[in-house]
Amino acid sequence: MADEKKAPESESDRDDQSRPSFGRSGRAAGELAVALRQDFSVAAHNAARKLSAAAARLRARVGETDISRLEARLGAIAGSIRGLPGTMTPLAERWRGFRAASESGRPAGAGRRRLTWFRALALASIAGLALAVGLFYWALRDVPWQEIAEGSLKPVVVLESADGTPIVQQGPFQGGYAKREEFPPHLIDAVLAIEDRRFYEHYGIDFRGVGRAIWRNLRAGEVVEGGSTITQQLIKILYLESDRTFKRKIQELVIAFWLEGKFGKDEILTRYLNNIYLGAGATGVPAAARVYFDKAVNELDLRESALLAGIIRAPSQLNPLTNPQGAAERTSVVLDVMVENGKLEAAGAAAAKAEFATLHPTRPAERAGSWFSDWVIQDAREIAGPYRGTIKVRTTIIPRLQALAEKAVKDALDAEGQQANASQAALVAMTPDGAVVAMVGGRDYGKSEFNRAVTAMRQPGSTFKLFVLYAALKAGLSPRDRVEDRPIEIAGWAPENFGGEYNGRVSIAEAFARSLNAAMVNLAQEVGIKNVAAAARELGIDAKLAETPALALGASEVNLLDITGTFASVRAGVAPIEPWGIISFQSEGQPQAFRVGPSKQPDVDLSAVQRDLVGLLQLVVARGTGKEAAIDGFAAGKTGTSQNHRDAWFIGFSEPLVAGVWIGNDDDSPMNKMTGGKLPAVIWRNFMSAALADAAGEPQGEAVTASADADAPVACNVRACSRSYRSFRAEDCTFQPYRGPRRLCEK
Repeated sequence: MADEKKAPESESDRDDQSRPSFGRSGRAAGELAVALRQDFSVAAHNAARKLSAAAARLRARVGETDISRLEARLGAIAGSIRGLPGTMTPLAERWRGFRAASESGRPAGAGRRRLTWFRALALASIAGLALAVGLFYWALRDVPWQEIAEGSLKPVVVLESADGTPIVQQGPFQGGYAKREEFPPHLIDAVLAIEDRRFYEHYGIDFRGVGRAIWRNLRAGEVVEGGSTITQQLIKILYLESDRTFKRKIQELVIAFWLEGKFGKDEILTRYLNNIYLGAGATGVPAAARVYFDKAVNELDLRESALLAGIIRAPSQLNPLTNPQGAAERTSVVLDVMVENGKLEAAGAAAAKAEFATLHPTRPAERAGSWFSDWVIQDAREIAGPYRGTIKVRTTIIPRLQALAEKAVKDALDAEGQQANASQAALVAMTPDGAVVAMVGGRDYGKSEFNRAVTAMRQPGSTFKLFVLYAALKAGLSPRDRVEDRPIEIAGWAPENFGGEYNGRVSIAEAFARSLNAAMVNLAQEVGIKNVAAAARELGIDAKLAETPALALGASEVNLLDITGTFASVRAGVAPIEPWGIISFQSEGQPQAFRVGPSKQPDVDLSAVQRDLVGLLQLVVARGTGKEAAIDGFAAGKTGTSQNHRDAWFIGFSEPLVAGVWIGNDDDSPMNKMTGGKLPAVIWRNFMSAALADAAGEPQGEAVTASADADAPVACNVRACSRSYRSFRAEDCTFQPYRGPRRLCEK
């Protein structure tokens, strides 16, 4: 029996046998199963954890409803990954079955090599999957999901004039959002034909279009066609940076599919048409319709629609205002493509091309003056802060008066500016309650956007004597009281009368009407410089005032808007009148327009001195230094000239309007003996005469008040209420009192 026992075979003996043995191979299979299970377990755990974290972050940003589809997909992927280790459990059993069935003459070591290759492939697959998950997490973690879900990243503020017409200012301009049904069908057809003909067939990414674009670009040897869909273009416009990076491409791909599923085609197209840039500062088709054709978007005809669709590709180069020939050629291409796509008959395209010669895009005259828009827009955006979509802000500007103000300034400077060595002028007009109806901040906004009516601080000269007079009347003096008009020296400062002549004792009325410097300085000394400064602040001057004797002659700097407001206080009989520019606002979907108005209400009664103040200002125009400002009817005002003729002013009022005029130079250089009683008074007279009569010659009423009253319903004064109550809520004009339910603010 001992002789029958066989010694164990050596490694070489096994190699020599024709039929392979699977003893060690079986053990290797078992080891492989365990190793793969461990590898898969670790990788699956890490990948699933990252996906779960990504899903949690997205849920926090976007919300349960909006992210449900994406979360479900991520959950399915995570579940699949978690299930991968389970598939490794029966691996050894499967290998044993394979071993039993393998009786062929496979070379020794082949099974081991196959297992090693399989393990490498599995590990590579897991690594690739983990890498893909990591890339998507890295690319998508900072996507603004909430902003995308809500629409535009910021509200669009649309300024309107007092009569409700949109203000089309120079520079950047975006009109209100238009609804899908407001865009004419031929506009939709033109845009889709030239930008994304398969828009309603793809799912955000048009792979056929990308391939077609690549092929045509290769054949042409240059980029002649793009492959981006309208969905992709919208993403680039609103949500992502314009850099061409790998990260942005991943974001664009995912967001495109997400947008298509969340919003649908019509909503994506509507957002695109409202936000695409179309040159000349116009963002959105509604804005371009106003800028190029002065029309509402639903009024565009076929020619105009084809033109706007054509310039989408290169709005700066194809701007019809600067390149009409290029715009015309591109429009012809759009019409041809519409025919090719079956969206237009050949005869219709031919007719549109023939009529195109009569189309002359021209930017409409600014209905409100860009200086006014610049002044009011920041306040409008503050008010519109909590709201989304389109916020229509009704302003106080009256287009007709704005045009008259611009004309009065331009005509005067063109006629006499060079001779007077005056390069700039400014004009502000308002109603007696401070509603600004016209504003000119300089000679030409296109050459200088600096607003000399609001921002420039200049010495007001003798217009400041209004506050000396007011302080004297408050102190109990009357216009008939006498004051010395003789040389005076105070701590080395010796003011002189214009022309160097003095008149001895004169009445306060004469000293004011003739603007006698020495007499008014003596009067200021009598009532006290501190009281003069207090009188100026009481009427509405907020600028820093140096309480020195020279203050009586306007040595401290003010701006035209504020000092014109003080004359409005005199005209209204209450102070201070604060200039203001917003009547009301209404956000999209809101049933009410909320009243805004001035930020503070007058609290000083001027009735005791108003008659004397107005009478003396009338005397300045009738017999004093302001004779050039005389008009048919009531007029009152005051001239002013700063030292060395650097600034010249006339500020005054008629029955319905208060207006102020300044002329000078930005570099503060002296003018050629220019005084407030010359060119400024002439500008004031020309503007006021034209403003007080319409085409029929009837007086111009307070159109701002009438316009505001006509817009019903009007709720509370949002600005005043928000300053009065910390708990104020703009959406319903209520505040929370200490006790009881919320109450309506009635300010």
